[in-house]
Amino acid sequence: MEEPLRKFQEAEGEAVWALDLPPAALSAAEERDFELRGYRFEAAAEQLRPPRVVRVGLVQNKIQLPTDAPVAEQVAALHRRIEEIVEVAAMCGVNIVCFQEVWTMPFAFCTRERLPWTEFAESAEDGPTTRFCQKLAKKHNMAVVSPILERDTAHSETLWNTAVVVSNSGAVMGKTRKNHIPRIGDFNESTYYMEGNRGHPVFQTPFGRVAVNICYGRHHPLNWLMFALNGAEVIFNPCATIGKLSESMWPIEAHNAAIANHCFVCAVNRVGTVRNYPNPFTSGDGEKDTHRDFGYFYGSSYVSAPDGSRTPGLSRTRDGLLVAEMDLNLCRQVADKWNFKMTGRYEMYVRELAEAVRPDFVPNIIKE
Repeated sequence: MEEPLRKFQEAEGEAVWALDLPPAALSAAEERDFELRGYRFEAAAEQLRPPRVVRVGLVQNKIQLPTDAPVAEQVAALHRRIEEIVEVAAMCGVNIVCFQEVWTMPFAFCTRERLPWTEFAESAEDGPTTRFCQKLAKKHNMAVVSPILERDTAHSETLWNTAVVVSNSGAVMGKTRKNHIPRIGDFNESTYYMEGNRGHPVFQTPFGRVAVNICYGRHHPLNWLMFALNGAEVIFNPCATIGKLSESMWPIEAHNAAIANHCFVCAVNRVGTVRNYPNPFTSGDGEKDTHRDFGYFYGSSYVSAPDGSRTPGLSRTRDGLLVAEMDLNLCRQVADKWNFKMTGRYEMYVRELAEAVRPDFVPNIIKE
């Protein structure tokens, strides 16, 4: 009989179990030089509902070519790397795979120059990366969450930080855009794109209802809440964040969001670093001298469940695939126990928030 893993960082909830992965997948991961780990979340047996078991795959990876290589070659190299990792995900029975934030390019939004970085932008509907993901989805019967830099040709070539959701049939289900844009340190991304305008869509895949909370949105509790209120059972959080800035927050935020919103949360972060930007830049917080490199992305991708349990994280430094098997029945079971959403005073929050955003708002502070 399997032994349950140690509860990670003293997390509450049931133990997470090791997932028995195929030997062929483990061998392929070793040959292709990426970490492969698998875990399983369980739910109690119910009388009226059968288990609703789904396997998700989270992919973290480095860029493959130097940043001064031709744009088309950098994109093609990343496509090849993702394809070989997704093939292993298929061996592991993954139903939904999620890649890291803007996975087709170096993370260049610390810089101020536009070229060559804006050349990585593509159509979300029919760009080469979306077509690539459609082929993967159909080939492996797998839904794909593909975060890209989007070029919106219908609206004056506007750029967006976008995640495209492709069904296992190969159809593009739709897209969501990054709702919150950081303006902190090197991450002053508003010089490239602005806050998203598509709200909090949830996508009904054959494997469950999924949403995508892109990177900086994880710092905003109401952002998680709105995805959950729209019915998300699994919220993916594709990120690109570096150690000095946010690593102390990383194990906490997605973990708390899963508990507060009665859903599974999948936090994905890239690894490696980006060096030799063409032009030097300074940090918005003044902590660094002029520099041409970026800090290290620390990976550590993980999955957290609504009962407070979570997987260990992937490596801080290596490419990796985390496979998590989850019974989505756990979402309702935990909601029935804790009732966070049922006991939420949303009508009160709406009224007070509407007052708080008025220009003539006066905080409700009672003094002697």
